[in-house]
Amino acid sequence: MRNTVKVYKALSDESRLRVLNLLFERECCVCEIEQVLGVSQSKASRILSTLYEAGLLILRKEGLWSLYSIDWDGMDEKLKGILRAAKAEFEGNEQMAADKELLKVTVRTGAACAGTFCEKAMTETTGAR
Repeated sequence: MRNTVKVYKALSDESRLRVLNLLFERECCVCEIEQVLGVSQSKASRILSTLYEAGLLILRKEGLWSLYSIDWDGMDEKLKGILRAAKAEFEGNEQMAADKELLKVTVRTGAACAGTFCEKAMTETTGAR
């Protein structure tokens, strides 16, 4: 069962909401979050870690890539409803729209990302390698 406090804490920060907004579009790696939000790799990792620990995200490995997405299959209907309401609220927000546009032109930064940032981020998020 999800820890309700962790879920609401995860949803109480603008940066984490911006990341969820991106993940409503598609799965992302740490370097994409870093580029779109204009934050450091460690900040992007902390944001993803909080969302992951709250049970909102899943992590998928593809080669060297660590890709995050929303765990729709793992959440109950109430939580899905909360996220759907947040998504609807994001529709009229200029920052959220700008982030989605930037995500469209953001690319994973090749071996530097996959070999360093994504591996390090996965270790920081899950404690696994």
